Amino acid sequence: MAVSPLHQALQSLNPKQKEAATHIDGALLILAGAGSGKTKTLTTRLAYLINEVGIPPSATLTLTFTNKAAQEMRDRALSLLSNAYQAPPLLCTFHKFGLLFLRFYIKVLGREANFVVLDSDDKKAILKSLSKALPVSQFDSYISNMKNSVLSPQEAATYAHSPEYKLMNKIYAEYEEYIQKKNLLDFDDLLYLTYKILSQRSDIAKEMSQRYQYIMVDEYQDTNELQYKILKSLCITHNNLCVVGDDDQSIYGWRGADIGNILRFSKEFSGATTIKLEENYRSSAEILQAANALIAHNTERLGKNLKSVKGSIQAVRVIENDDEAQEATFLAKEIARLCENGENPSDIAILFRVNALSRSIEESFNRFKIPYKLIGAVRFYERAEIKDLLSYLRLIVNADDDFSFLRIINRPKRGIGKVTQSKLEQLSQSKGLSCLACLEQYPLESKAHIGEKAYTALVKLQKDLSKWRDMADLSEMIEDMQENLIFEFSPLDEVDREGNIYEFYGMFKDYVIHNPTNTLDEFLNDLALASPSDEAVGDCVSCMSVHSAKGLEFKHIYVIGFEEGFFPLHRGENDEIEEERRLGYVAFTRAKEHLSLCYSKSRLYRGKREWQLRQSRFLKESGLVEGAESLRDSAALESSDEKIEIGSQVVHKIFGVGNVESMEGKGDQCKLRINFGGMRRVILRSFVKKLN
Repeated sequence: MAVSPLHQALQSLNPKQKEAATHIDGALLILAGAGSGKTKTLTTRLAYLINEVGIPPSATLTLTFTNKAAQEMRDRALSLLSNAYQAPPLLCTFHKFGLLFLRFYIKVLGREANFVVLDSDDKKAILKSLSKALPVSQFDSYISNMKNSVLSPQEAATYAHSPEYKLMNKIYAEYEEYIQKKNLLDFDDLLYLTYKILSQRSDIAKEMSQRYQYIMVDEYQDTNELQYKILKSLCITHNNLCVVGDDDQSIYGWRGADIGNILRFSKEFSGATTIKLEENYRSSAEILQAANALIAHNTERLGKNLKSVKGSIQAVRVIENDDEAQEATFLAKEIARLCENGENPSDIAILFRVNALSRSIEESFNRFKIPYKLIGAVRFYERAEIKDLLSYLRLIVNADDDFSFLRIINRPKRGIGKVTQSKLEQLSQSKGLSCLACLEQYPLESKAHIGEKAYTALVKLQKDLSKWRDMADLSEMIEDMQENLIFEFSPLDEVDREGNIYEFYGMFKDYVIHNPTNTLDEFLNDLALASPSDEAVGDCVSCMSVHSAKGLEFKHIYVIGFEEGFFPLHRGENDEIEEERRLGYVAFTRAKEHLSLCYSKSRLYRGKREWQLRQSRFLKESGLVEGAESLRDSAALESSDEKIEIGSQVVHKIFGVGNVESMEGKGDQCKLRINFGGMRRVILRSFVKKLN
């Protein structure tokens, strides 16, 4: 007799997985460590309930966070079912469940079932039409937070004390009035209104609870307060809630996820059983030893210890670099060597805590012709704010570049709208001139066409561009640009645009230091050659933030920026450090066989050179710091024993011979002020060699 797919799946489970998969009644917490086979366990349990126990598929509800995860689990579960069923089990995201629920029950709120769900752009357009007093993203975030806290505009008003919050609450009320009149819902409404109905109508909550007798939730550590409340409402007639999650991988606190939901599960659902999945099928013993040691320093956790099925492969490496340029070059050379030896680039990933750190990696990979893709972020030189700065530089080189001019005509904001831009374009085209040339040669006519306010603002822009064009010293030019170009970004923007701008300014200053004779157009040309616009096709190295890497795995993982202030990013509250430590744990456990952690003694960040950086405390906590490899030049090592003092003659590989005029600090981190034939630079001690 042939063995059914379900029985084959059950036989392939380890004892703890099988215990979880065959658990039937009562609340169940499956505490599933990274790489422990949670999806396999969850889908096997669903198939077991239906095929073996005889639970009707329509009586089950399985909730996930992404459509991709829902589809994967649906495919796996259906492949295990040997019988054909009239209705398949409902397996979907929280928001899809809310959408289906509201189609049937939204009339309870006096709304029609033929509602339309707004996308994020439509929502922002409506908010923009209601008020321009604050950035749209600020209104958007406020309304989203209120709905996820289950607060109507009237209820939220009691918490709005400052003028800014009172304004946001007023716009929230106007926005709600508008979308209700038009029978529109936004994304947050799918859960907010679902809970509103379940909490107000106990009969409907009871009906839903009786319909869905067996509920399962994936990635439970990522649930927020509203999702928890919906689940409690769905369990008022039974306690058959099975949640799968890993408290050690709760990394979305900044997005509203409440780690307390998984930590308090056994108290919130009486008689709950906890099963720990601790056998890891992904990573080597060395990687898990470091990950276990690191996460053990957290106090807000249920506690588990991952054990490797693979066994020992290779020690975790800690790589020390002098700066981000050396770090990027090391990575490019090592990855090129791996690929030459037959490794597939798609088996390699670079992870970072801060997106701005990708810039040096991108430049190095472009230089060494390594195919890569940036996941979950826009390539550095393709980011809107960086393109704006490049447009300014192109205008300095070529005042007739209308493409660049029209991009930045209202960036930063100068009160110049689309209509005014169009009028200026039409006038300049009729004169056969560029826009800036038209303003200069036909001032009265230009002012009449676009208005005095816009004309005055553009004349100021023209003067600034001329001033920067006339500056012979590029360092002086970029300093003046940084001082006078004031961009404003919302503090609620998920992208650190201000940080990216600082990164660009700092990179430009570094370029000038290393290429003192180059002109601005040479800089732009070098950038164009080093930044191919075509996306890499075929197999690529993946570059991404640790957040974007969650759920992924790679044979080779390199984590960069392992310094205090970068990883961990926060140095403050204990809960912040604990979430940073969980991010470190997630980063470690993405690696299957080889894990390398890189830190630098100096790093260019937000436009400033950070000196004397301290390696991340996480290296010590994971028991790895004794294994640090140094990649400093042997010449620098040899020179450390040579005594340099004020008046010494030293040689630098780029600037040549110079005289030391002053010194600050000790050892290799000592800062030397050196006069290179009239050009004075501050250089670290380890980058020069004393002349005998």
